[in-house]
Amino acid sequence: MNGRVLLAGIVGSTAYGLAGPGSDIDRLGVYAAPTVLFHGLNPPTGREATRVTTMPDSTLHEAAKFAGLCLKANPTTTELLWLPDGLYETRTGLGDRLVGIRNAFVSAPRVRDAYLGYATQQFRRLESRGDGSFSADTRKRTAKHARHLARLVHQGLGLYRTGVLDVRLADPQWFLDFGEQVAAGDLGRASALITDAEKDFDAARTPLPDHPDEDRVTAWLHDVRRAHLPESG
Repeated sequence: MNGRVLLAGIVGSTAYGLAGPGSDIDRLGVYAAPTVLFHGLNPPTGREATRVTTMPDSTLHEAAKFAGLCLKANPTTTELLWLPDGLYETRTGLGDRLVGIRNAFVSAPRVRDAYLGYATQQFRRLESRGDGSFSADTRKRTAKHARHLARLVHQGLGLYRTGVLDVRLADPQWFLDFGEQVAAGDLGRASALITDAEKDFDAARTPLPDHPDEDRVTAWLHDVRRAHLPESG
């Protein structure tokens, strides 16, 4: 990879406390591409700004792309900024500063739209699978989608109400049980969860601002670019 990793850690089911014996360990990180690359014809943006590997499973986003995703409150990227300290595997000075400005990325409308939107996507997947009378493999995937639907609702509401994202679930077993119940055919539980979540978001008071603090994010990104200029000599 052409660049330097600034921040990386273990995310996903392991971070939530939902991992089982056969679960993969997912890693997510932020890297800084050399600043000079942004001055050429093909800067590392879009798809070129993400590096995905397997064995181990790892996703790295270039700093600007990562910032853009977090400004949209993308749940998958946002959680990297709120991991328990023991789950970070790489943490540079600029990575520390990124964690330090994590509140600059969040805003009430985007948190609601992103977390509730992702949860609703999971629900649509469940709806498309019928009444639970399917193969063991499909049932396993259905249970996974159901528990992540519940997790997204729980974490999104928590962030919306408190301004803090609790990545580690206090009661992982509840989410595991919920997933199995939905996979067994109780789709109504998932539907009710989505309906209640919409009402809870509407009724909740939030300390989050209406807009993210893009100036603070931009200042951090400018420092990243300065730090990765070629040395003069």
